[in-house]
Amino acid sequence: MIFAKIDYINLLPFETFIKKYISSSQIKGTIRYKKTYPAKINVQVNKKRVNAGFISSIASQKEKSLNVGIVAQKEVLSVLVQKGAYEKDKESATSNALCKVLGLDGKVIMGDKALYFWHNNKEKKEDIIDLAKFWHEKYNLPFVFARLSYNKHGEYYKKLTHNFLQTKVKIPRYILDKYAKNTGVTPKQILSYLEKISYNIGPKEQKALRKFFILARNVNKGFK
Repeated sequence: MIFAKIDYINLLPFETFIKKYISSSQIKGTIRYKKTYPAKINVQVNKKRVNAGFISSIASQKEKSLNVGIVAQKEVLSVLVQKGAYEKDKESATSNALCKVLGLDGKVIMGDKALYFWHNNKEKKEDIIDLAKFWHEKYNLPFVFARLSYNKHGEYYKKLTHNFLQTKVKIPRYILDKYAKNTGVTPKQILSYLEKISYNIGPKEQKALRKFFILARNVNKGFK
């Protein structure tokens, strides 16, 4: 099994869980990881270069997807638009599409670099738009940025994600320190940020996905 890994803070709980869940050396030996960003994983899953991974929600329409993903109920802090001329972020097709769906112009910034940007540009907050917060204020719905999609070993991933959603995951301090060092975001800021992220895609989240897909098709059919 080849799993595409997004090395972002928002998936720290899943990464921590999976390391504990895959406890036997036999299972560990059957799983290999490829680390990259969401937009690239979209292609890897589609081309079957990997068996599963969290891909941009807009790309997940064409794939077998589970009801687990990266969800913001209101604000998210890691998917932003800096007001100005439109400039997409190569790492996320969904964030770029969401910017257009919401009728915004500016530079799209997503992932850990966006979280760092948010915390280190307080004097420019009036020029920064949190896309998940903007979406929620407009539609009173959460926003699903990514879904776990697969093309093989579906039953295994269904069981894995079911157990993940049932587990309260605690991030070890050494992992928090590692990500703090790599991203410039403090451990306290990381934990506060993770409180804004959820992973279960229930009825309300599915409704939000359907609305986003329709709006995205109407606004720009070129997003993939």
